[in-house]
Amino acid sequence: MSASPETTPTTGGGPLADVIVLDLTRALAGPHAAMMLGDLGARVIKVETPGSGDDTRGWGPPFVGENSDVATYFLSCNRNKESITLDLKSEAGVAALTELVRRSDVLMENFRPGVLDRLGFPMERLTELNPRLVVLSISGFGHDGPQGGRAGYDQIAQGEGGLMSMTGPDPETPTKSGVPISDLLAGMYGAYGVLAALHERERTGKGGLVRTSLLAAVVGVHAYQGTRWTVAKEIPKAEGPHHPSICPYGLFHSADGIVQIAVGSEGLWAKFAPAFDLPVDGEGFRTNQERVRNSTAVRAAVEESFARYSTGDLLAKLSAVGVPSGEVKNLQQVYEWDQTRSQGLVIDVDHPTLGPIELPGPPLRFFDGEGGEWKRQHTSPPLLGQHTDDVLAWLATPETPAS
Repeated sequence: MSASPETTPTTGGGPLADVIVLDLTRALAGPHAAMMLGDLGARVIKVETPGSGDDTRGWGPPFVGENSDVATYFLSCNRNKESITLDLKSEAGVAALTELVRRSDVLMENFRPGVLDRLGFPMERLTELNPRLVVLSISGFGHDGPQGGRAGYDQIAQGEGGLMSMTGPDPETPTKSGVPISDLLAGMYGAYGVLAALHERERTGKGGLVRTSLLAAVVGVHAYQGTRWTVAKEIPKAEGPHHPSICPYGLFHSADGIVQIAVGSEGLWAKFAPAFDLPVDGEGFRTNQERVRNSTAVRAAVEESFARYSTGDLLAKLSAVGVPSGEVKNLQQVYEWDQTRSQGLVIDVDHPTLGPIELPGPPLRFFDGEGGEWKRQHTSPPLLGQHTDDVLAWLATPETPAS
């Protein structure tokens, strides 16, 4: 690996503490992938356009700060990074990027296919500069194929990838996810691919190219809905807040609110039904297969029974019976929940202009064999060009030879 104690900021170690990531991405898919590696201890150097920077610096409201100039969107996907600005149309910018390529372990980009080539850094050039470099390239619909050069935006990919056709209250109301799930999944798959390529490099001594796309990410999570079509030739349709293959499993109403239940086995049904005066062995109720076919009647019976209970009493009874259940929280409730905080899913960072702020935290935790937990020393999303001078000074010094 390329990083050295003399050049890498203290980050508290971590699984990727000896990895340098050159982040040429913007918007969400690529920045999320790079942030995931930063969460694992990698040094992530984010290259931005002078003056404007990453597109998401301007995506708002909400903006926060004394002059209301910091976009919360940017804060969501750029923790644990350094920011430098380079004019890649200038000789100095190209020279700095060339040296960064030489010193990095990973390069991430999500330009439209061909843009990096036009900047003078095709894959052949990258490999020539650094044969051990692992490159992650994220596109909208793939780098080849009949629509390989097509621009990709999250909601368009959700629609084109079939996700919206299965999401929403009914088949006539295609609905996007509440988060940019195509972007996020592409970033996650990209980071996953990079880790595999880094592992392979330890065996072969050579880097390589990893590609994914928003389309691939969406199709990659079709799961049982995908095989409904590829095997059974059924076209899944939106069914609102209920499972298409398990019943009852979904959202129901109490006397004063909403609860969700997951009666995911016949054993659970045998406990659930008598507790709520439902016909355990009634016609259309006996097996999950029958209940799915008879789902309208089953759901109506559950709704009628649940209407007799307050939300609190209903959740308590479901818990006592052993049926998985829960309420539907808003994000304030989620981030104030002691369970969320116990899992490290809220972190504290000190922002250069905002001061102490809380951010959503990474979803992984690492422990050694004796139960000791590694905790990342998180850094806030950077100001535009905050680390330019420091990184350029580092590039101007000779590399520390690998030990």
